[in-house]
Amino acid sequence: MLVLVQATVLTVGLNGKSESLQELPIRLINMQSGLEAARSLKTEKVDSVISNWDLDDMADGLFIKRLKAVKPEIPTIVFVSAGDEAQEIAARSLGVSAVLTSDTNDEHFKETVANILGLKGIATIKAISSVRR
Repeated sequence: MLVLVQATVLTVGLNGKSESLQELPIRLINMQSGLEAARSLKTEKVDSVISNWDLDDMADGLFIKRLKAVKPEIPTIVFVSAGDEAQEIAARSLGVSAVLTSDTNDEHFKETVANILGLKGIATIKAISSVRR
């Protein structure tokens, strides 16, 4: 089967949440640390970034703040803690494309990513996944 990849998406600190994106025609680059993700942005062509607000090595949205400072145009989806209005307000003030809460279900997550990337009318197919450790 031939898969036409429509976008490359970097996920940061999602701890398996990105598995729900496997049916989209995207290439996933999964990372756990903000530092590792920042380094990969120097060498990988990435069309979108999806990250947790708080990462083990970069708390309080530091990775997203740095990303938006150097690449403000990149579509970015941020997961914040459910019920944490301060995180949501801070993320939105940076101009991210979407803010989701940690309790967002997989179907809503997948639909949000498809909408942000303009994949709404594309048939569901398996993604090409690239995992870096």
